[in-house]
Amino acid sequence: MRLMAKGLVTVLVLFCVVALGLAGAQADKEKLMNPATLTEKAPDAFQAKFETTKGTFVIEVTRAWAPLGADRFYNLVKNGYYDNCKFFRVLSGFMAQFGLNGDPKINTAWREARIKDDSVKQPNKRGYVTYAMAGPNTRTTQLFINFSDNSANLDSQGFSPFGKVSAEGMKVVDAFFSSYGETPNQGSIHMQGNAYLDKNFPKLDFIKSAVIVSAPAK
Repeated sequence: MRLMAKGLVTVLVLFCVVALGLAGAQADKEKLMNPATLTEKAPDAFQAKFETTKGTFVIEVTRAWAPLGADRFYNLVKNGYYDNCKFFRVLSGFMAQFGLNGDPKINTAWREARIKDDSVKQPNKRGYVTYAMAGPNTRTTQLFINFSDNSANLDSQGFSPFGKVSAEGMKVVDAFFSSYGETPNQGSIHMQGNAYLDKNFPKLDFIKSAVIVSAPAK
């Protein structure tokens, strides 16, 4: 009887843990459906830890570099936006791009949630993290990590870095699958999410989880 009771307690505890996890995920998804509410000011400096299929890297953010971009990034990470996002555009020697959500409904919610440009205060060097954009004041959720020094081409176009990946973390980024190149269609990702990528580009690396961690030590 005691063994049965212990077993029942264990099952109940596991059930509660799963239920709480599902409830939390649903709450995050509901928040992500309303971009206008996710406008919290970011700390002056913070780190975001990314667990990926190739390992872990950390983005160190300095808000003063690009305040609007840092604030948007902080809110997206804090609310789970980048979880399960794929590195869908990885171009060797140039950059690794991500930031389209696996859920088409969330993509639709953020598609027009644009932020104004930040002035360029840091160069697009290796490891620096920047928003992708389609012209002035069009930044939303898509980011890229520079593989090399692209400052000569990107800085004058208004691409404003807000953070950087350490040299150690770049070993992880360098390992992302890149053979698909430009082939994944962004319109199809917007409309179909990860269902499109899983079916057609199964080797893409992706983010298992992204979380805000404590500010770096001074």
